[in-house]
Amino acid sequence: MRFDNIIDAIGRTPLVRINRLAASGSATIYAKLESFNPCSSVKDRIGAAMIEAAERDGSLKPGMTIVEPTSGNTGIALAMVAAAKGYKCLFTMPETMSLERRALLKFFGAEIVLTPGPEGMKGAVAKAEELAQAEDCFQPQQFNNPANLEIHRKTTAKEVIEDLGELSLDAFMAGVGTGGTISGAGEVLKKKYGCKNYAVEPEASPVLSGGEPGPHPIQGIGAGFVP
Repeated sequence: MRFDNIIDAIGRTPLVRINRLAASGSATIYAKLESFNPCSSVKDRIGAAMIEAAERDGSLKPGMTIVEPTSGNTGIALAMVAAAKGYKCLFTMPETMSLERRALLKFFGAEIVLTPGPEGMKGAVAKAEELAQAEDCFQPQQFNNPANLEIHRKTTAKEVIEDLGELSLDAFMAGVGTGGTISGAGEVLKKKYGCKNYAVEPEASPVLSGGEPGPHPIQGIGAGFVP
């Protein structure tokens, strides 16, 4: 398989049967391995989608800086795509995020501004909005960007349907950060199969279930507010 650039390698991830989780005969479980994306996460899809949508509508032009809050994966995806296209990036991130994620962002040439850990993603979002007021800055706003949901409708859901073939689907489950996967792919899959969609969140921060936000060790989901 040959690609002209790293962006073209995003998507078309395998759907793999999980054979030793459910009791024999009780369920057939498949996992979509988004770790097969270039930067090892589902966020590669929205990183490319948001940047390319902004290029098409003129809100992102050569020489501009991309500013965005991130817990890691979305920032890494944006930084990868930005590096491939020649944009500068500045990310705000809670100081509690891992050193490994900071190192990956810097590897792609991004600048990082750390925000107080107790403020969580809300603090990172507020700081990004402040910094994005500078001239020649573009903020993708992953939590509100329609390209986030749309790329999952057009690619993630389509790939699941193609790979399932003649099989049916009773339930679709996805961890929730921005909600793009569960809302975008889930919408298409529910329409196709009538399946139930299950949003997964950290037990220690159950805001989708009506609980209170709290600290938790799962990076990438559970932002502490309803997206």
